[in-house]
Amino acid sequence: MRTAVAIRHVAFEGLGVIEPALRAAGYTVGVYDAGVDALGSLDPVETELLIVLGGPIGADQEDRYPFLRAEQDLLSRRLQAGRPTLGICLGAQLMARALGAEVYPGPAKEIGWSRLDLTAEGQASPLAHLDGVPVLHWHGDTFDLPPGAVRLAGTEICPNQAFAIGRDVLGLQFHGEVDVQDIERWLIGHAAEIAAAGIDPNALRADSRRHGEALKRAGARVFRDWLAGLDRS
Repeated sequence: MRTAVAIRHVAFEGLGVIEPALRAAGYTVGVYDAGVDALGSLDPVETELLIVLGGPIGADQEDRYPFLRAEQDLLSRRLQAGRPTLGICLGAQLMARALGAEVYPGPAKEIGWSRLDLTAEGQASPLAHLDGVPVLHWHGDTFDLPPGAVRLAGTEICPNQAFAIGRDVLGLQFHGEVDVQDIERWLIGHAAEIAAAGIDPNALRADSRRHGEALKRAGARVFRDWLAGLDRS
C-alpha cells in the first residue's frame, strides 16, 4: 500500500476532501504536526506523497518558528528529487521558496470566496473541475512563480494561485480542500485575523454555506484526478 504524509500546522486546517480521495486511491495517511512532531525523522524521498497544509504564519518566519527550517530543508530535498508533493496555502509558499522563488506580503489580505481565473494550462489540468466554482481564499502573503513552474490559475489580488512542475508537483495558494462542515473551526481559529481585517464572520459563514458544497464536490474531483495522474507518471 502506498503512503502519504501530511504536515499540518494547525489542527483545524486539515486534509478535508483530500483524505477520502487518498484512501480511495489506496494510500495510507499519516499526519505530522509541525512544531510538535519531529520533522527531522521524515525521510525526504521515502514516502510516495508529501502534502504540506496551510497555517497562519509566514514561510520566512524561521526566527519566530524554528521548525520551519527543518520543514524547508525537507521540502528542498524532496523537490530536488522530483518526488510527488502537494502544497496548500502556506504549504505552496514553502514549496515556492524551496524552489527559489520569493514569498512576500500581497497587496491585500484575500479572505473569502471567489472564482479562479484558470490559464489554458489550468483548463487542461485537474483544476478544470474548478472552472466557475468559487473557492475559499485565506492568505495575506503571495509568491513569485518558481523557475520551471507552469502557472495554472490566478485572481485579481493574487496572480499566482496555482502552479505545477510536471505531473507530480502542485502548489495551491487557495483552499480547494476545505470541507464546509469544518468552516466553524476556521472562523474560531482565525477569529483575531478576520477581526483585524474587518471581515464579518456571519457574512463569511453565509458565503461558506452558499458555495461550500459545490467546492466540496469539485475539489474531490480535482484531487482524485491529480492522484490518478501520479499513477501514470
